[in-house]
Order: sequence, then structure tokens, then C-alpha cells
Amino acid sequence: MINQIKTDGKARMEKSLEALEGAFAKLRTGRAHPGILSGVMVSYYGSEMPLNQVASINVEDARTLLVQPFDRSMVSAVDKAIREADLGLNPMSADVIRVPMPALTEETRKDMQKLARSEAEQSRVSVRNIRRDMLADIKKLVKDKEASEDDERRAETDIQKLTDDFIKAIDTRLAKKESELMEV
Repeated sequence: MINQIKTDGKARMEKSLEALEGAFAKLRTGRAHPGILSGVMVSYYGSEMPLNQVASINVEDARTLLVQPFDRSMVSAVDKAIREADLGLNPMSADVIRVPMPALTEETRKDMQKLARSEAEQSRVSVRNIRRDMLADIKKLVKDKEASEDDERRAETDIQKLTDDFIKAIDTRLAKKESELMEV
């Protein structure tokens, strides 16, 4: 039972880490990256669809994304969706849409860095909350006499080590993202 709590908690912590990586992918670093447009929703025949389902997104060069809608009539809708996504991007459209990445100013870099730190802190809080839930579940097992106090102490040590490992992974990813953001 304790092992099941540990594996469930570890899976939840991994999902927190994946969510952090997804959030980091949306922060632009000045380089073109298809993940920047991952949250863009396009109005496609009356329903909202993710951009990657109505167009292919490729990196044309280090500072330009190339967006090719599968349906030529969707060029204006895709262009409009990118402009309204509040990403600070200004696409140029013809048959295809080119999205140039504006150079980041020092102030913009610092703002992006603050956002990255905020996302990392949210992930740390999430991991700690998962740890709290796991410890509460184990205490309940001990209270219901389904596990001994020795098992509880061993499990607490394992859970703390797991938590420390995930927090360290979050900090490592944050340091990497911050260095990417401060690159000129």
C-alpha cells in the first residue's frame, strides 16, 4: 500500500515537471521555436482548434517561424489568431505565414526571467503539496493499523528524498532557462 502511494506521488510529481517544461517552452528566448505557438487557438469553421492541428509550424531560420495552414483559406484566421494570442509577435502573411521573432531587450529578458522563476516556484509548491498528500495518506494507514510506525518513518525518508530530487530537477531546469533567456 505504501509503495502504491509512493508510485502515485512520483507520477504526480513527474506531471508537475512536465507542466513546468511546457510553461518554459512558451517563454520566448529570442530564438524561433515551434513551442512558442503551442497555446494559440484558431477559429476553424466555428470551433476553436489548436494551431498545430490546422497548420504545420516549422523553423525557417534562427529568428523566423514558418506557419503553413493545411487549408489555404485559413491563412487570415491563423494570422489573426497569432496576433491576438498576446505573444508580442507580428506575423507577415501571403500564401504562408512568417512569424519573425523580435529581438529581446534587456528589460524584456528580465521580465521573462521573472516569469520563469514564478513558474518554477509554482512547480515547487505543487511538488511540496504532493509530498504533503503522500505523508497524510501514510499517516492514515498507520492510524488505521495497516502500516507500522517503522514503515511510516522509512516512507517519510523516501518521500523526502523523492521531493528533494524533484525540487533539484526544477532548479536545474530553471537555471538552464535563465541562461537561455540572458543569452544575447
